[in-house]
Amino acid sequence: MRRFIIKFSLIVGMLIGLPLLGLVLAGRPVKVYLEFPPETSYVSHAPFSCVIFVLYALIALSLSTPIIVRWIQIRGQVKSYHRKLRSFPWWGRVGILTGLVSWFLAWTRFDWFSMLQPHTFIPLWISYILVINALTYQRDGCCTMTRRPMQFLSLFPASSVFWWFFEYLNRFVQNWNYTGVTFGPLEYFCYATISFSTVLPAVHGTYEWIRGFSWIDKGLAHLPAIRFSRPKAAAWTVVIVSALGLMAMAIWPNHLFPLVWLSPLLIIVAIQTLLGEKHILSDIAIGDWRTPVSYSLAALFCGVFWEMWNYYSLAKWKYVIPYVHRYQIFEMPLLGYMGYLPFGLECSLIAKMIGLFENKR
Repeated sequence: MRRFIIKFSLIVGMLIGLPLLGLVLAGRPVKVYLEFPPETSYVSHAPFSCVIFVLYALIALSLSTPIIVRWIQIRGQVKSYHRKLRSFPWWGRVGILTGLVSWFLAWTRFDWFSMLQPHTFIPLWISYILVINALTYQRDGCCTMTRRPMQFLSLFPASSVFWWFFEYLNRFVQNWNYTGVTFGPLEYFCYATISFSTVLPAVHGTYEWIRGFSWIDKGLAHLPAIRFSRPKAAAWTVVIVSALGLMAMAIWPNHLFPLVWLSPLLIIVAIQTLLGEKHILSDIAIGDWRTPVSYSLAALFCGVFWEMWNYYSLAKWKYVIPYVHRYQIFEMPLLGYMGYLPFGLECSLIAKMIGLFENKR
């Protein structure tokens, strides 16, 4: 427990303190960055750049192409494999019904529903969580929600804390903001915290569903390994570069905004490596890509639903992504979906801490 507290305090201290330190070193006022709720726009975002867009697109293609090619290679091996499905559980049917009703109400504007109109996010995602767990239960006969209910429930408060960190880091780049309704500080905190609580249960439930597909086991268990000859030296380098990056992000948000999604992952994995602990990327050293790819795909899958349901909702978020804000799918620019890939890995780190991480062999 003492080791965990020290590690947790170090990670939290770096994520919270380093961007503020960057502001102080740059001589910028800190107070405006701590406004609550955050309403003032103080970051001047760079316009679209074709060159930078193409550069990020090439990075996205380089990351996704090997997985797509591998899936095509094994598609013929797994298409004839079928499992005997169990009956769809009753609570999954309830989730479908409540999800459809919540979706309808989220995208319409009835006078009699005006008091509840800003709060449709929560029933939509509770419904999604029920349905995605029901799909896993139908295929496998169990899911986290039924097999380990207490750990499953613990994902909700952990998710709230987890997402507040990203809200905090966003203050230094202002890549998204909330519109449609206005809340006072206490209302904003309470409603936002409840909404944020659904993030981890949704991603973890989707991970479990994706992880059970045959093509994951057949195609991603024996890929090329990536390992470092001196992992601790590499980890120290990552910690130092990430720390400098967090400080610099507050000064040059247009150039370093991807660190909102990358820095928590890099820092946590580097610290775990220095402590000799196993982490989400450990299996890549032996060529096993199943778990990290499944978590990344789970976050991306959830991301499509997040952005879709957000599009016509009253209380919603909008994006301003420097250099690449073009070709939007719902409110999200096309290349913005890249952020869901490292985000999925960060979700897995929290699931592991709670005891839900199961590395299936």
